[in-house]
Amino acid sequence: MTQIEAFVDSVYQNVGGNKKEIQELKAEMKSHLLEAVYELKLEGKTEQEAIEIAIDRFGGEKEIRSIVAQLFRAQKTFIKWVLYLAVASLIISLSTFVIHRQNAESDANQISDVATDIRTLLGSKTSITPQTGKEIERLVKDTDFISSVKIYNVRELKESDYKNYDRGIFEYVEHIDPDYQYHRSVWAPDWLKPRFFPYGNGDDQWLVNMEERYFNMPTMAILFAGVAIYWTLFSIWAIINAYHHRRLHIGWILAFTLFNLLGYLIYYLFGKRNDYKLT
Repeated sequence: MTQIEAFVDSVYQNVGGNKKEIQELKAEMKSHLLEAVYELKLEGKTEQEAIEIAIDRFGGEKEIRSIVAQLFRAQKTFIKWVLYLAVASLIISLSTFVIHRQNAESDANQISDVATDIRTLLGSKTSITPQTGKEIERLVKDTDFISSVKIYNVRELKESDYKNYDRGIFEYVEHIDPDYQYHRSVWAPDWLKPRFFPYGNGDDQWLVNMEERYFNMPTMAILFAGVAIYWTLFSIWAIINAYHHRRLHIGWILAFTLFNLLGYLIYYLFGKRNDYKLT
């Protein structure tokens, strides 16, 4: 049966993949061919005729080699894309979470700086001149998230004027006209779920109230969803990988599912140690 062995070897000649898996597939193909040859010989065929017919029924060397190569390529491509999607899900969700948090922190620092600059600009002035108003407008326009600013002269106010308000002076000034105000439109697409929050800063002379845009993105939900997708896909990738290396059992499935990357690292180190023992 040297011809069958030569045929099987030629089919898997340039196929890349796990060597152990390829050897098992070769043995399985050889077994099917030998079984077919045996049945054909029982029908009265000579051994050579039986071998040729059995090989021909398999489709011929070129066709089988092409099919096997395509199967291995498709298998490798699928496994790679599972891993790529897992890593991409983790990177995208983490990036979205970090960028959103950094932007929120940056906006908080910037609006505080703007309020401080406005108060410094006003100083001990008793009124806001047109020139001062333009400077305030410029400070607001230098940001991309402050939609309005209202300034109140609070020198004449007494604590008794606003002590009955829950938010004190900040609520009281909502019922009086500001000494200066400026409004503008800021970029706030509906799909990002924008919200506008008040911000107040002041001293015993001037009170500066501003309104800032905040994108109410479900960053925590995005993060959890991304991590969940990554965890699931990486576990699937690890399980498939272990299966192809003929090392899969319930212990590794639990390790990949519960410990994910850590479980796979343990699996990898065990494999290395076993390879070292064999050498």
